[in-house]
Amino acid sequence: MTFPTMNAHDLRPAVVPTLYFIGVTTGRSSIQYVFPRWADELGLDGAVLQGIDLPLHAPADDYRRVVELIAGDPLSLGALVTTHKIDLFTACRDLFDEIDPFALLMGETSCISKRDGKLICHAKDPISSGLAIDAFLPDAHWSRTGADALCMGAGGSTIAISWYLSRLERGLERPGRIIVTNRSPQRLEHIREIHRQLDTDTAFEYVLTPTSADNDRVMAGLASGSLVVNATGLGKDAPGSPLTDAGVFPERAIAWDLNYRGDLVFLDQARAQEDARRLQVEDGWIYFVHGWTQVIAEVFHIDIPTRGPSFERLSELALATR
Repeated sequence: MTFPTMNAHDLRPAVVPTLYFIGVTTGRSSIQYVFPRWADELGLDGAVLQGIDLPLHAPADDYRRVVELIAGDPLSLGALVTTHKIDLFTACRDLFDEIDPFALLMGETSCISKRDGKLICHAKDPISSGLAIDAFLPDAHWSRTGADALCMGAGGSTIAISWYLSRLERGLERPGRIIVTNRSPQRLEHIREIHRQLDTDTAFEYVLTPTSADNDRVMAGLASGSLVVNATGLGKDAPGSPLTDAGVFPERAIAWDLNYRGDLVFLDQARAQEDARRLQVEDGWIYFVHGWTQVIAEVFHIDIPTRGPSFERLSELALATR
């Protein structure tokens, strides 16, 4: 089932308290089934979720129309932004009354909220990606293995993941190096500039990969136990994978696809090698749960724990819709 969505040219004021989901194919997301259950559990009486679909790298005016609707409409309470995080921030930065420190550093918007008449821009991915990584990464993984991290894609998710993994306070629990690949030299330069501002001694590498075969070659140079992340959107927002079927994962690698729906080619490629290469294969489900609960807490001004019985109850409600 596909839920009704809006686009930048058929926006209209909300008639009930509304959280917007700004993405590419939002009508097919599991959150459409999950949100009503969560709203009941959290006491968000009458609140609804409304998807807004925009094409990849939409015109700046489209992003501004969406943000201006949220800013000016009392019942439009805020939004979660996926795929368009960097482009929306670039197009709408001047429309926000406040921009949180993560959003300023990373140059992205993953959450829009309102408080005391102010429109606020947030970057929640550093928090939600860290919570997701901690949920599946084995204890003392980096200090035991000396492994690398490869993030394919240089968008907001990779910015957040690389920030989290490179923090000095992690001590020895950091990758030996973090490699970022992308087919756009501009996106690579953008993330390189962000990394220059970080207080870290983690080694970063940036590789232009116009084709999937280029990513295969980068992956071939990784250490055993490395984290390999599909942060490109391929498999969800567009078909395919950043790898070819000939790409070989490192021994004992952790293959993490940030997607949990779509054709999920990257996950299929990893699972085909799971036994032979002794892989740990993870989809984006726990990232999805943490990402959404962080935004819902911010937009509706409620407290949602990140662990414990209350969080587990929300996780169970979400899993029941899969």
